[in-house]
Amino acid sequence: MPAADLPLLIDAARAAGRIATSFTGPDAQRWDKPGGAGPVTEADLAVNDMLTDMLRTARPGYGWLSEESEDTATRLGRDTVFIIDPIDGTRSFVEGSKTWAHSIAVAEGGQITAAAVYLPMLDKLYTAGLGQGAALNGAPLAVSDTERMQDCSVLVTKPAMQPHHWRDGTPPALKRGHRPSLAYRLALVGEGRFDGMLTLRDSWEWDIAAGALIVSEAGGTITDRAGLPLRFNNPHPTLDGVIAATPVVHAGLFAALKPPSP
Repeated sequence: MPAADLPLLIDAARAAGRIATSFTGPDAQRWDKPGGAGPVTEADLAVNDMLTDMLRTARPGYGWLSEESEDTATRLGRDTVFIIDPIDGTRSFVEGSKTWAHSIAVAEGGQITAAAVYLPMLDKLYTAGLGQGAALNGAPLAVSDTERMQDCSVLVTKPAMQPHHWRDGTPPALKRGHRPSLAYRLALVGEGRFDGMLTLRDSWEWDIAAGALIVSEAGGTITDRAGLPLRFNNPHPTLDGVIAATPVVHAGLFAALKPPSP
């Protein structure tokens, strides 16, 4: 129900921004998660608590998947699920950077139907509803019109450009950029500021869900690294890498990549 859910996600994203910005990133209390899973701060937890209360009260029948909540199998029995990253780019938040985001999505039957990615320090609110298009602060979005791989700019980290990932041992020539937040990287593709985004690592659903709909509703193509459609609310909530780009650039990246190992 994107028409019903999207206004709720927008309100939730803006409320999350008010909470997160009430903390001073470098001074916020922080901990390191077990197993090298990265940092978490008191701001992450405060935002997660608010979103849990606000969203689950509004939609008590929906399942719940959040980076900062204990995951249970209960969500697997729900056809519709919230998929949340309270703060995507916590390291950036801790460093006092502005490029962290709140990522909030609804998945129905494994498909994202409503999404919001909000960067409160930049006042950028990206939204999308299934079949309704994508927008930035209410203005419609469309992916870039780049037609040649030689001209493309892609958000990608150095490890993904290592020769062993590519069919001929040589990564394609492209202009490379980076942003710490995966949700923001995807939103920038939807905005048309970059032609693509590539990650070859297993990716948590909460980092990808909202941005995935923004890309597709802006006219882009998004798959896993094997070229398969993304499906959400998996028992183990990860995706096998992500290729998100304009249709031309997606085709070029996919053709140049080595197939993933079986």
